[in-house]
Amino acid sequence: MYVFDFSTGDGTNKDLLGGKGAGLATMTAIGLPVPPGFTLSTEACRRYLAEGEVPAVLWDEVRAARERLEAATGRRLGATGGPPLLLSVRSGAKFSMPGMMDTVLNLGINDEVVGPLADWAGDEHFAWDAYRRFVQTYAKVVLRVDDREFERILSDLRSARGVDDDASLTADDLEQATRRFQQVVAAADKEIPDDPDEQLRAAITAVFSSWTNRRARDYRRLNRIDDDLGTACNVQMMVFGDLGDDSGTGVCFTRDPATGEAVSYGDYLPNAQGEDVVAGIRNTLRLEDLAERHPEHHAHLVEVMGTLERHYSDMCDIEFTIERETLWILQTRVGKRTAQAAVRIAVEMANEWMIDRATALLRVEPNSLDAMLHPRIAEGIDIEPLTVGLDASPGAASGVAVFSADRAVEVKESGSDVVLVRWETNPDDIHGLAAAEGVLTSHGGKTSHAAVVARGMGKAAVTGAADIEVDEAAGRFSVGDVTVSAGDIITIDGGTGRVFLGELPLVDPEPSPELEILLGWADEVRRLGVRANADDGPSAEVARNWGAEGIGLARTEHMFMGDRLPVVRSIILSHEAEQALDELVKLQTDDFTELLTAMDGLPVIVRLLDPPLHEFLPDRIDLLLRRRDMAAGSDTTELDRMIDAVTRLDETNPMMGLRGVRLGVIHPELYQAQVRAAMEAVRRCIDAGGDPKLELMIPLVSHKDELTHVVELVQEIIDASGVRIPIPVGTMIEIPRAALQAAEIAAHADFFSFGTNDLTQMAYGISRDDAERAFLDQYVADGILPSNPFAHVDQTGVGRLVELATREGKASRPNLEIGVCGEHGGDPESIAFFHRMGLDYVSCSPPRVPIARLAAAHAALGESSDRSSI
Repeated sequence: MYVFDFSTGDGTNKDLLGGKGAGLATMTAIGLPVPPGFTLSTEACRRYLAEGEVPAVLWDEVRAARERLEAATGRRLGATGGPPLLLSVRSGAKFSMPGMMDTVLNLGINDEVVGPLADWAGDEHFAWDAYRRFVQTYAKVVLRVDDREFERILSDLRSARGVDDDASLTADDLEQATRRFQQVVAAADKEIPDDPDEQLRAAITAVFSSWTNRRARDYRRLNRIDDDLGTACNVQMMVFGDLGDDSGTGVCFTRDPATGEAVSYGDYLPNAQGEDVVAGIRNTLRLEDLAERHPEHHAHLVEVMGTLERHYSDMCDIEFTIERETLWILQTRVGKRTAQAAVRIAVEMANEWMIDRATALLRVEPNSLDAMLHPRIAEGIDIEPLTVGLDASPGAASGVAVFSADRAVEVKESGSDVVLVRWETNPDDIHGLAAAEGVLTSHGGKTSHAAVVARGMGKAAVTGAADIEVDEAAGRFSVGDVTVSAGDIITIDGGTGRVFLGELPLVDPEPSPELEILLGWADEVRRLGVRANADDGPSAEVARNWGAEGIGLARTEHMFMGDRLPVVRSIILSHEAEQALDELVKLQTDDFTELLTAMDGLPVIVRLLDPPLHEFLPDRIDLLLRRRDMAAGSDTTELDRMIDAVTRLDETNPMMGLRGVRLGVIHPELYQAQVRAAMEAVRRCIDAGGDPKLELMIPLVSHKDELTHVVELVQEIIDASGVRIPIPVGTMIEIPRAALQAAEIAAHADFFSFGTNDLTQMAYGISRDDAERAFLDQYVADGILPSNPFAHVDQTGVGRLVELATREGKASRPNLEIGVCGEHGGDPESIAFFHRMGLDYVSCSPPRVPIARLAAAHAALGESSDRSSI
């Protein structure tokens, strides 16, 4: 069976009836005034898409349902005597996809029916307006006729009559428009059938086909909705809000969808059809205006709103039409809302005993909290972006464009906000990133240096904006014919990847008291711990304020940037290395003290130096050019030493070269200096009455003997320090071989921390910095990959390595603590996977700590948020 009357359908079965059909069945069952109709199931759509045609039995069921509808309404489709029955034909998938699929209205009208319709309404203007709307939508949706010519015809008529909207045209005008529309259809070698049953069959087929249109496919890809679900199709008796000033149409919400306040909210438009409200071609009235015009209808509507909110225990979005003396409810669904409203509604409904706390937690999508934690562009801004890149770090930022890190600092110190624009950032830019409100790059992906550092700092970032050509030397970038020079103001939106010319109004984040309540409830149910990736005291304090339970990753290489580079370079060049190492110990002691103090009583995992040494040296080509341009007779000793060092350290594939644990083996003095600094920091904190909980992590291990070699070196420093508190020493699992050898490695490690960025990179054999721009986006768009594996952990590939290493590591060392500190530690989908794998904690950038807390609660509750509409 494919067809279900609203009066017999199962309102709980969204899989079969779609969200809209299930809602119509439910509202009919609880006695609300719903125009009668029937739903063609998603199963019918799936069969049509699979076989390329609608099964004959479906048309038999549709004919029977149409006859039942005629009997129930006392109207007949195509009737020329008595009130004719007109129909709407609408899509309705399980998950709400607003505007993505097609609708046909006023179906059943033709040259023979328009007269009786005018007689029934007592209004020829209404009848011809209904006919022209049908011709326009049927031609566009079913016949695929370009509707721009229809809009031009209406525009010409409005201009000729000196009116602003179609409602002000005369009946003769609308008849003329309808006939001209029919001529446009004929000119396209198409024909609108007069037979209403033929119209209905074609409209149903068009709705099913719209499941595969481009915008619907794109929407499903962006919202990760399964392509195989299909859409239901709802056929419903038309009711009319455009029969005069005693009629109208509107949309309302049972609570304010922007703030969550428990007040009714909505728009009403007299003498209009529903599409007029959505189109925005006429100014709508408030619900308070409806109360003044039609108090009885307003009172009835408020009653309906209360009924639906109580039934669904959620804020409802309701479409209604007033047809003279009757209020009709056309549709309801769980209303879309801002993140702030979602949090407030969830908490207040739980406090009102409408829902329990578990349901309240599941009502709020973890990722939606981003909008509450970062500045955003104000609503209602309708400006075409200059270009669109990757949404690398959420939030919006405006400022003058600068093209070097030093200039960013200078301009910021002068009192102006800046946006740092680069081809791609590198570790030398850290001071500029700290000074900037945001960063824009033409190169790099969501896990590039700019993206990772910006997320850690809570800065907006748009990366991989491939359309822009950056000329850093000249201080400008161009997009097509537009050139943006240093000093020009730009605005970036790191949540969408959009870049705008000029300063757009921004709205500051407004974390609410309800958010703290909700996160407190999340902490009560989650099992996973939540830590933060933080490299300095201020970042650690921000993380702790957001509820981080420690630091899962402190990247010591980020402490070597800026004015410390000369010290690091002296060590690399073996130029007064012993003195430089002592200076490094002093500097890092301060760094580690700051971190341990900010996280007093909570674990702080310090990763020993990881990146290749060449990252701390200038570019070789730049050095050679400087050497070439030096005046004859100049002292080039220091420059030559630098060139020799850069040449000596140059590697073909540095990310897989001398880095991580290999540095500890080849240059043990670096790790020894870092450990001495860390132990001195612990001593300071103890002397100050603190409770430091330092842990040391050795990166990039692939073989147990690497680990044991460096652990011995580290342990010697710890033992010699005289500090008498436990200092766990563990390792990052970021190389596939380490995951495969987890049992052996665990025997020599106090903890594991999965570095899922590098683990993904090495498992796939791709560069995370280049892949997104080069091919990953295309792979996802083409369905080759279900999602970007650097955004959501690859559960069947990388995930198996995580599962294996966790199982074998714990078997080898039952008290082994295991966490994750890659970018996936802040991704809700990945967090759910890590929960299932039995990890102990996740670690993410400080701004994502609240998101991770809520996502961990979702994981513990055993399900993800319900994205479906009613």
